[in-house]
Amino acid sequence: MTTFIARRLAIGLVMLLALSVLVFVLLRLAPGDPIDAYINPSAPLSAEALAALRARLGLDAPLPVQYLGWLRAALTGDLGFSTQRAGVPVLPLVLERIGPTILLMAAGLAIAIVAGISAGILSAVRRNSAADVGLSVLAFTGISSPAFLTALLGLYFFSVRLGWAPSGSMTTPGAAFSVPDLLHHLVLPAVILSIGHAALIMRYMRASLLEVLNQDYVRTARAKGVREFWVIVKHAVRNALLPVITLIGSTIGVAVGGAIFIESVFNWPGMGLLLVSAVSDRDYPVIMGATLVIGAAVIVVNLLTDITYAAVDPRIRVS
Repeated sequence: MTTFIARRLAIGLVMLLALSVLVFVLLRLAPGDPIDAYINPSAPLSAEALAALRARLGLDAPLPVQYLGWLRAALTGDLGFSTQRAGVPVLPLVLERIGPTILLMAAGLAIAIVAGISAGILSAVRRNSAADVGLSVLAFTGISSPAFLTALLGLYFFSVRLGWAPSGSMTTPGAAFSVPDLLHHLVLPAVILSIGHAALIMRYMRASLLEVLNQDYVRTARAKGVREFWVIVKHAVRNALLPVITLIGSTIGVAVGGAIFIESVFNWPGMGLLLVSAVSDRDYPVIMGATLVIGAAVIVVNLLTDITYAAVDPRIRVS
């Protein structure tokens, strides 16, 4: 197991390094000049002052040298300063946004896991029934619906038309913090975030459980007179969960993308909203810092998923 974890950790670090290189290069290839973010448009600089500022920021060096300089500083925890928030370091700015994003993603994924697994079991046990057909239609609808469209429709119907949920933010402006108020703001964006993931988990759980139900050991358990409930719960579901565990781990990265749209629509003060505003403002240090933290979080979650999968199925450790 130690060798397995070390190998997966090494792969994760290589992936994180590759991600930082890719984002750094893409930002430099984007239209415009990074130096523009440091210049006040109403007070243009002379050519000499502009060259001096470029040299002070290291933007006159070749691209590989710029990247190595950024990487050297990042390894010490220095991600630079925001260009749009004077004197604000990137790392504290990014870290203070992690909590709201983790809360939103955890709530959304928890709803998706419970709803998806439950619906998948029901759909497989009641195969070809009206419940199976209805759940399958809902699942295909959820999978094919873009996150931004679902968010806008949910906002319109449940906030604007029905008034059941707040239209944005994490808490009520001007009100004292309270858990009920937080949950009131959290429910709608978390449910919307969970829709696509719940649908995907439901389809995987259904297919996996149907395959397991056809195995010999399940038929043997039934032949021995074991009640159908225990055949499903004890013998079938446990083995059917193996591929679903892998799917749940892989959905974390997809959930980050969905969270960006959800946070933008509902003005949720998390990493997604920070990243969108940074891209809009061409705040390169914040974009790099937020991308690095998000990438590291996804890699850690995938590593934990691999460890969980290996603990459940020891054959994975030698593959």
